[in-house]
Amino acid sequence: MINTLDKTDTELKKDVLSELTYEPSVKVTDIGVLVKDGMVTLNGYATSYIEKWSAVNAVKRVAGVKAITDEIEVKIPDLDRRTDEDITQAVIDLIAWSTTIPLDVVEVVVSDGWVSLDGEVEWWYQQNAALNLVQQMAGVTGVSNRISVQSKAVKMAIEKDINSALKRSAIVDVDQIQVESANNKVVLRGDVRSFAARDEAERIAWSEPGVCAVDNHLGVNWSSIVE
Repeated sequence: MINTLDKTDTELKKDVLSELTYEPSVKVTDIGVLVKDGMVTLNGYATSYIEKWSAVNAVKRVAGVKAITDEIEVKIPDLDRRTDEDITQAVIDLIAWSTTIPLDVVEVVVSDGWVSLDGEVEWWYQQNAALNLVQQMAGVTGVSNRISVQSKAVKMAIEKDINSALKRSAIVDVDQIQVESANNKVVLRGDVRSFAARDEAERIAWSEPGVCAVDNHLGVNWSSIVE
């Protein structure tokens, strides 16, 4: 049996580089990897924001990674450069065509290719849909998603419902998570076994009707994983 905590930083770096190489949307030769005490720092550059995002998510999949620092710079090739006006109009058009995002609720500001989204929606999935649309666009160097969630639903059993959903999950170990709620805000505490489990627990919390904010304080602890 091999415990993931037995990995040295050298072994973990090798695994991270292998996973980045395995991710077809990432040009691994342009990205640097530093590992210290299980904490991974990514630097170098990507040619699009979605490549930068894909690199970070590839590292999340590697067993043994405790934390990730993203220092990747987005450098747009000349052929893909677009003016801020072009990007602004394209974002507005994408949102208008979306069947998920309500009309006339998102304000778009673009500066040097960096897109800032503001406004209010009723559900987290609508907030997330706006981010997913924008981060894949050519010419975008970064995204600030400041869209807030203001749910109209009123729920009294938020903690109970979230815990029930966590128990149904094939990814999350509910016994390691504490759910607290007050004034439509949810706080998640405890440890999970992977970044995938951490993200899934947050998704579950956001999916509960009435939730307007989620503070995810879950730590990634690989000590209980034995192969």
